[in-house]
Amino acid sequence: MKAIILAGGKGTRGKPYTEYFPKAMTPINDKPLIDYIVRYLNSFDFIKEIIIISDFEGLGGQIRNYYSSFKNKKKITFVQDTQSGTGGDLLHIEDKLKENSEFLLWFVDNLCAIDLVEMRKVFKEKNSIACIATRTKRNEETGFALVENGIIKEFKEKPTMKLQFSECLGIYILGKDIIKRIRAKEKQKEINLSFDILQQLSKEGKISAYDIQNTEWIDVESPMVLERHKKTVKKIIKQMGF
Repeated sequence: MKAIILAGGKGTRGKPYTEYFPKAMTPINDKPLIDYIVRYLNSFDFIKEIIIISDFEGLGGQIRNYYSSFKNKKKITFVQDTQSGTGGDLLHIEDKLKENSEFLLWFVDNLCAIDLVEMRKVFKEKNSIACIATRTKRNEETGFALVENGIIKEFKEKPTMKLQFSECLGIYILGKDIIKRIRAKEKQKEINLSFDILQQLSKEGKISAYDIQNTEWIDVESPMVLERHKKTVKKIIKQMGF
């Protein structure tokens, strides 16, 4: 199996920081965010190659320069971001997936010690075209109150909330057949993987969900998020084995 890291986003939520470095190079303990993901993927024997998609002609060049300075455990391939959407970019690596029936897609702003062995098992057992990492509960950042007839009866400080809908994380296992679905829409200027492809697959019952349960996850949208969640980040890094 090959792992694809999507690191070509514009980093809008991370400005002004992302005007100077790509989100993938956001520092965590003197190492870039993407390096934790790459090293974590390296720990799984069934992942044979890592493909990084980014704007290497722009700020993404910092990613390639970082990996040119030392040898990686597994082969890393760099593919230029085409600005054709999260689905459109996959068309440009179709030739690199020929011998693989499935592949992993990891959005670079996701930091999580997800059990990819179990996720892959769900993908196969459900005979799905796509499997998406999800969670059903979330640690809130603000305080809540139990209100009855306009009177506060109880406070809940930063509680863990059970979500009404499962929250989708940016970690997918996809069957190669999904490329055919994307190819059918290649006339579009941009192809959004979620809206243009996965939405229809969900109606066909061909997408499975892997609930990470109590495993920590964080959306690294900016250095400020990391600063606010130091304890969570430290815990995730430890779970990843670093």
